[in-house]
Amino acid sequence: MPPTADMQQAAKTFFSSPRFAVAGASSTTSKFGYKIFNWYLQHELPAVPLNPTCSTVTVRKQQYDTVPSPSKLEDPQHTSLSVITPPPVTAKVLKEAKEVGVRAVWLQPGTFTDKELEYAVKEFPGAAVGGYSEGTVGGEGWCVLVDGDAAMKAAGRQERL
Repeated sequence: MPPTADMQQAAKTFFSSPRFAVAGASSTTSKFGYKIFNWYLQHELPAVPLNPTCSTVTVRKQQYDTVPSPSKLEDPQHTSLSVITPPPVTAKVLKEAKEVGVRAVWLQPGTFTDKELEYAVKEFPGAAVGGYSEGTVGGEGWCVLVDGDAAMKAAGRQERL
């Protein structure tokens, strides 16, 4: 990881977006794709689930229409993308997100190897969150569930829990 990557600033940039998407969103309550999408809903953030294998996901007994890929987002240039996919899928999602102008990405622990993280930091300068650099309070690395509240506050967003 480049030593110039400032994850706290990138997290603030991430939560400065007006819209959010969750790649790997799931209806399965034990999966992080469910937990992360639910976190956005709990915080009343405008988020869309991204999943190419199903047309809807159900969270808290409510169905949400999915989009299959970053290129199908309504307004990618004003969207930050949380990524909860296996590294090979993450690589494809990041490339497409870059092509359509997604403004920021957050790579959850377990979704990347050094290769995907380096790509994200290079292609989303100052707007890619991930890895184990200073600032996270979680032992697993930068995670929306652990670090999201502080990043939202830094971005000037009010917590609504």
